[in-house]
Amino acid sequence: MARGPDGADLERLLAERGEPLMRAAIALAGSRPAGEDLLQAALERVLRKPRQVEYDAEGYLRRVLYNLAADGWRRRRTWRQRLPLIQTEGRSAAPADATAAVDLRDALVRMLVQLPPRQRAVIVLRYWEQLSQAETAAMLGCSEGTVKSAASRGLRRLRELAGVSAGTQIELTEGRS
Repeated sequence: MARGPDGADLERLLAERGEPLMRAAIALAGSRPAGEDLLQAALERVLRKPRQVEYDAEGYLRRVLYNLAADGWRRRRTWRQRLPLIQTEGRSAAPADATAAVDLRDALVRMLVQLPPRQRAVIVLRYWEQLSQAETAAMLGCSEGTVKSAASRGLRRLRELAGVSAGTQIELTEGRS
């Protein structure tokens, strides 16, 4: 019978791959604190059911991470339908002294938050995590055609949000660190 990862295995995984996992969690959650919470919840779930992981601890952890993010999006959408939104106008912008790379990454994350959950997950997996269409489809449990259409729609929406004309391409990987 296959043995799942224990605490030491996960510590080793986090030491080796913690930064990319954290970047993915932040991109999915929309902020660093929410990303940290999301990754923590995914780690807890993996530790609670170690026998579910048979061979690829990182792949399983990523799948749990994406599923928890999608669950959160669905819960928030339900609450938004029940409660009226109170929008504050005149929010102050980020300080101008930040570096260009941080500004670009922040702008991208803010635009990603505005995408529907499936499109956001596909964009993060395909362009932030640089997975293939087949890997993305397997990770999300959908067809490659769904991945293609969600990526196309998501990129189109990101271009609209960024105010970029249809002929200009957004280079999503510029904001990666």
